[in-house]
Amino acid sequence: MRSDARMTIGRLAGLTGVPASAIRYWERNGLLPAPERVSGQRRYPPEAAERITVLRTCQQAGLTLVEIKEFQRDQPLREAMIRAKIGEIEQRMVDLEHAHQLLTHALRCGEEDIVVCPKFREQMASWRTADPAP
Repeated sequence: MRSDARMTIGRLAGLTGVPASAIRYWERNGLLPAPERVSGQRRYPPEAAERITVLRTCQQAGLTLVEIKEFQRDQPLREAMIRAKIGEIEQRMVDLEHAHQLLTHALRCGEEDIVVCPKFREQMASWRTADPAP
């Protein structure tokens, strides 16, 4: 790759919406490969933006820094962590759906205390009897 195709940390930060301080932090913690240096300045290849997108997506999914490091390893080493994290995410999705149902119902409900609302109580009962996420 030509060195002029590489970008500064400021350009990478602007392109990804991630502060330069976060990019340096990820480098120090081994989540991003150390970039080339030209006259002491970091120079990143275009694929660094893609790696940052993956890191942000992992963080938004709730992965810790340790889990993100594991995610970047060879597939056999990361598979168990990924399966466990998928289960956690699926449970959070169920929990968020229940919270959404609660809040949506609360907007329409005429009861002063939603807990005494027969329709809401019926809904809560269905949550307890629903099949757990796989």
